[in-house]
Amino acid sequence: MVYIFSIVVAMICVCIAAFQIMLSLGYPLGEYAMGGYYKVLPKKFRIVSAGNAIILLFMGLVFLLHTNVITGLDFLPTNILVWMITIFLGINTLANLVSRSKKERYVMTPVSGVVFILCLIIVLA
Repeated sequence: MVYIFSIVVAMICVCIAAFQIMLSLGYPLGEYAMGGYYKVLPKKFRIVSAGNAIILLFMGLVFLLHTNVITGLDFLPTNILVWMITIFLGINTLANLVSRSKKERYVMTPVSGVVFILCLIIVLA
């Protein structure tokens, strides 16, 4: 199951990375991210979204490496990274839950929560 869960985590990370790329390109989806303060993110937040996309792709990669879905990059300390990512996702889920944006609360909280739970199962396995 851990193998399958890591693939699901990676797929969700890719989807959220695509969402972040759309935000960075100026699509009017800002109400679903970063507190929902802007419909279209200002340029400084677009740069942050582009960075977030890269980080999300890395997070998915780390879980695939950790569970040996893919091999290589043996220099990465995946045991530490998966814990760091899981803790971050737990905090992120709580932050989404208290967002002033209803769209972020109702859409991103469940997504983040599911990824957090899957990651927690993986790290505890």
